Formats: sequence, structure tokens, C-alpha cells
Amino acid sequence: QVQLVESGGGLVQAGGSLRLSCTASERTFSTYPKGWFRQAPGKEREFVAAISWNAGMTYYADSVKGRFTISRDNVKNTVYLQMNSLKPEDTAVYYCALDPSMNGVQTGKNVNYWGQGTQVTVSS
Repeated sequence: QVQLVESGGGLVQAGGSLRLSCTASERTFSTYPKGWFRQAPGKEREFVAAISWNAGMTYYADSVKGRFTISRDNVKNTVYLQMNSLKPEDTAVYYCALDPSMNGVQTGKNVNYWGQGTQVTVSS
């Protein structure tokens, strides 16, 4: 059973930056598509960004385009989310996702593996 360990969350002022990391415990999954989702209090979990196995394709929610960048290092078995120009509405628990299909890490449906979540709080 693979474990996804996230880090990098915290408290930041509006306009600031954070970089989230998510490392998978098993190298077998180093080339799976990966994604990031977030869930704000009282809201459903929503898609943020996704990346294909070789980083050849990346996808972003409209709300984060131009501000967030997803990347990956298959040697380190890690996916990153660089978040710049943060806004209070970006406040949420951020989850990484790992799945054999790009559709899974873009929709969140039937995703095989989820991280435990890391809190991001943006103050105004």
C-alpha cells in the first residue's frame, strides 16, 4: 500500500508564495500521473492541477492558472506545487493524488491513492 506524504503547507500573507511537496513511498508509482486537489471549509474538494507521467502535459484549474505551477521529479518520486501570488480564497487543505490515469488525477474520481492533506492558510 503506497503512502503519499505531503509537506510545505503553512500560513502566508496574501501575495506570498508556498511550495507543496508530495512524495510517494513506493518507487513502483514514480511514473504515475499525479495531481493536486484542495478542500476549503464547507466546500467540496476541487481540482487544482495535474501532471502526466513525464511532465509532458499539465492541467490547471482556471482559478490558479498563471499563479500555480505543478512539476515532478520521478527520481525523487515527488510532485510539487509552486503557489505564487496567493489569495485568501486559496485557503484550504491541499491533497495530492496518484492514479494510473490522467482522468483520475484531473477529476478526483476513483483515485487510487490520496495524501493525508496539508493546510494552506492565506491571510488578507
